[in-house]
Amino acid sequence: MKTQLKKGALDMCVLAVLARGDSYAYELASTLSVAMEVGEGTIYPLMRRLQAEAWVSTYTVESASGPPRKYYSLTGIGRRRLLAMEAEWRSFVDEVNGVLG
Repeated sequence: MKTQLKKGALDMCVLAVLARGDSYAYELASTLSVAMEVGEGTIYPLMRRLQAEAWVSTYTVESASGPPRKYYSLTGIGRRRLLAMEAEWRSFVDEVNGVLG
């Protein structure tokens, strides 16, 4: 059950991290892994999907320590989607807490 809950909340978590600042996939995975189990193998397909949804955009930055990095940036659509997700999440948590007591 935890896996299904995490899968549903991961989009929101990624968008929340990007709301703080642009990031590349490995850095996103590292940031998220502090609070939840998330691997690079999960992040890359997720980022492709978020880009297809137009919730994030990308740009490339040269790296001194390897190949260029693809950075992800939250779009206006992504920012609005994050706000909606946060509202839905808070409502859901309130409902569950109401049942749990």
